[in-house]
Amino acid sequence: MSNWMLRCAQDWLEPVYERLKGLLLEHDVLHADETTLQVLREPGKTAQSKSYMWLYRTSGDTEHPVVLYDYQPSRKAEHPARFLEGWRGYLHADGYEGYHRLPDDMAVVGCWAHLRRKFDEALKIVPTEAREDSLAFVGKRYCDKLFELERDFADLSPERRCEKRMEISKPLMETFFAWTDSCGAVPKLPVGKAVHYAQSQRKYLERYLLDGRLEISNNRAERSIKPFVIGRKNWLFANTPRGAKASAVIYSVIETAKENGLKPYDYLKHIFRTAPNLNLKNPDQWDLLMLHHFKTTAMA
Repeated sequence: MSNWMLRCAQDWLEPVYERLKGLLLEHDVLHADETTLQVLREPGKTAQSKSYMWLYRTSGDTEHPVVLYDYQPSRKAEHPARFLEGWRGYLHADGYEGYHRLPDDMAVVGCWAHLRRKFDEALKIVPTEAREDSLAFVGKRYCDKLFELERDFADLSPERRCEKRMEISKPLMETFFAWTDSCGAVPKLPVGKAVHYAQSQRKYLERYLLDGRLEISNNRAERSIKPFVIGRKNWLFANTPRGAKASAVIYSVIETAKENGLKPYDYLKHIFRTAPNLNLKNPDQWDLLMLHHFKTTAMA
């Protein structure tokens, strides 16, 4: 059965994946994330070593979302640089420094949810009666207020949202960073680490103010990588790099179908029934396997 899955992924789903990648790279606002994966027979590595599944997806500004996974043997910055080669735009990501080594025309947008989480973790170790007077509470409250403003701006056009951010969010953010400079948090304590994270990530955290299409967090990518993380708890590892790559392709097609409101089973059945009857040497024939064609056919 595993070999059947590998052949299906290679023969029928990989070309769909490549078409989806082309669609993904047409957008100039993307999200990225990565998670670990164990591959038992990775050349040059022990079975216990870590490999990675990277994720790239469109943002909330697109009518037809695309979610793609990309298996790689390491967490090096060369992998997203290669995957996104030739692409220019804004890339939402967490604070992992590998993203910060990408070319300058791939502008990384920081994640305030990651920062808020650090203040929240620091707050949990503060005694209940002292929490509202703690630095962790103040830092978390600044983050909460910025998220509240985003909820207020949610129904605005990107242009108007950008205006409101510059008018309201930017002064609040500047006050927050001034507070991080003067609060005197002890560096080795959790709250000090949260403050240091904010200061070191400042230019990336501020970047969502630049364009109304950008988001305050990278939660969209975290939600999209979660199905793979949950699946990994069940099947634990991939046997070979070929299997890991097949997993990336299969997950990509399924998650993209779900993001577009389609039933993955029905869409996969459409691909496997249609593809063998096409002249696949003609690139245009692959369009018959794409989501938009299936969606139109299913609604007819």
